[in-house]
Amino acid sequence: MYPLKSLSVDAIPLALDKAERYRLLSQPWAAESICLDILAGAPGHQHALRVLLLACTDQFDNESSRRGARAREVLVQLTSEYEKSYYAGIISERLGRARMKHRAADSGHVAYEHLREAMACYERAEPLRPSDDDDAILRWNSCARLLNESPHLTPREVEPLSPILGE
Repeated sequence: MYPLKSLSVDAIPLALDKAERYRLLSQPWAAESICLDILAGAPGHQHALRVLLLACTDQFDNESSRRGARAREVLVQLTSEYEKSYYAGIISERLGRARMKHRAADSGHVAYEHLREAMACYERAEPLRPSDDDDAILRWNSCARLLNESPHLTPREVEPLSPILGE
């Protein structure tokens, strides 16, 4: 085992810039590692937690369930109720979009459920948002457009309950 080296507190702002840059370069694993280094020295650092959560969701195509669980672990550490609702929506939306790429028989239903959950999260976030932040509305609209344009994304059909014989 190799012991990890610690970052200095003064290096956190530049490290966060690098983490965001790695996300933009489609290297979310590098962003994730940087955020873990930041959080080791500054537990609860909100910016690092947000970038870490997004880096996890960037990797949903690979091991979505494990990455989803990790993103939800990060989510509960956010302190803003708006951000908790908004980023819960991001997690669900990205899980839905990742599921759309699967060829399993129930993929359309699972993707639909994730997208509807995302929309519900964005609706919870909307009244909590800062006055100059319409991100929750933009994301809700993105999910709505995707559902409107994708007829294969449908809710599961619920089979009616049949009465038990002999009653």
